Formats: sequence, structure tokens, C-alpha cells
Amino acid sequence: MMKQKDINIPFCDNCPVNKTGVFRHLSKDEIDIINFEKDFRLYKRGTVLYTENSRISGFYCINKGIIKVFKTGIDGKEQIIRFAKPGDIIAYRSVLSNEPACTSAKVIEDARVCFIPAHILTDFVNKNPLFSMEVMKLTCHELGEANEYITDIAQKTVRERLAEVLLILIDDFGLDNDSYLQISLTREELANIVGTATESVIRLLSEFKSDNIIQLNGRKIKIIDQKALKKISNVFS
Repeated sequence: MMKQKDINIPFCDNCPVNKTGVFRHLSKDEIDIINFEKDFRLYKRGTVLYTENSRISGFYCINKGIIKVFKTGIDGKEQIIRFAKPGDIIAYRSVLSNEPACTSAKVIEDARVCFIPAHILTDFVNKNPLFSMEVMKLTCHELGEANEYITDIAQKTVRERLAEVLLILIDDFGLDNDSYLQISLTREELANIVGTATESVIRLLSEFKSDNIIQLNGRKIKIIDQKALKKISNVFS
């Protein structure tokens, strides 16, 4: 974890990422409770926040940066579940269920994170119906995404899944002025999202490049033809 000397800790009531997140239905008193009890932390790329089967005493709200949430298979291979970005919360389901973490979380882009004690989440869920509903909606949304992923694994080719992953990354993180994805991933990380071998992703990216659908610059991917990606992915079929 990075040193926090002379760092301005963001207050939740002035935090732009909370305007549309699960915290937007909290009262001023509830926001004050979070401000008083949360622990603001800075993490460098590569830092592990928590691991599978560990007991977590709270949950995390991302203020800045990107964190990958993943499971580890028997062979040690990661399966990336999602990327948490500013405004997202992670580890909250383990807190609510009072169970060990079912995933691990690792920083892939230097992050500013608020760690909020578990009792705050459970108290707010019990006492604030609107907040409770937002948490329920978030849980259902993540469950829906998991169901879609299972369907894709069973029914789509690796080529189709890679195209769909690129479209999801565009939607979640956007493109810069030069049409590059605003998230930088290793080929192994891409493979761990798609659910295939790294060699397959490298081969398919090369094919997409040859077909003038993308350009590659190290880890950076420039999107040239989104329509072609949609056609390949069968997203709307």
C-alpha cells in the first residue's frame, strides 16, 4: 500500500463517483458515518486487496483506478470475473452473506480506495429501504452478467467471445481521442476474461489486426471497426 502522507482524503458527500452509485440514497447522517469510519487507502498496480476464502471485515469502494476481481482454478489459472472501476463497490456480497470471500481482487491500475467496515453495510441495508434496494439491484445485475458469461462459454466460439469482451471494455471504459481502449491489459489478462489460452488470444488479436478491425501498440488496443466486432460477437443475435 502506498504512503498516505499529505493525501487529501475524499469525503463521500463531495465524491462525484457516488452521485450515481449505491450511496446516492443515503442521508447526510449516514454519509457522515461513512466519512468518520472509513479507511482511505492508496494501492499500487499489482497489490492484492484480498484473496479467495479469506475473511473480510468490510467492503471496498473504488474512488480511482481499476481492480480486477477473479477466481483461481485448480491449475492456478485466473478467471477474471469483472473489472471494478471508479464508483463500483466490491466484496460487499461476502459481507452480507457473512461468508469467506469467493473471489480475489488485485489492482491493475494505481487505485484510490475507501475501505468501509462491514457493520455499516449491514446497518444501512437493515435501516434504509432505498439503499437496500440499490444493493439488491446491483447483486441481481452481477448475477445476470454471470449467467450471460456462462451462456457465452457454452455457446460461443473463442473468436466471438474475444470480440464481445472488446465491446464490453469499450462500453465500460471508453476510448481515448485516438480510439484506444482506456484500459491496458496483458494478453494473459485478456485470455483470463475470455476463458481461453493466452496463445489463442494472441493469434486472434493478430487476425483482427490483419482484418483491419483493431491496431496493436504493446498492451494498448486501438479500435478501428466496432461494427465488425459486433458482427463477429453476435451480441445482438
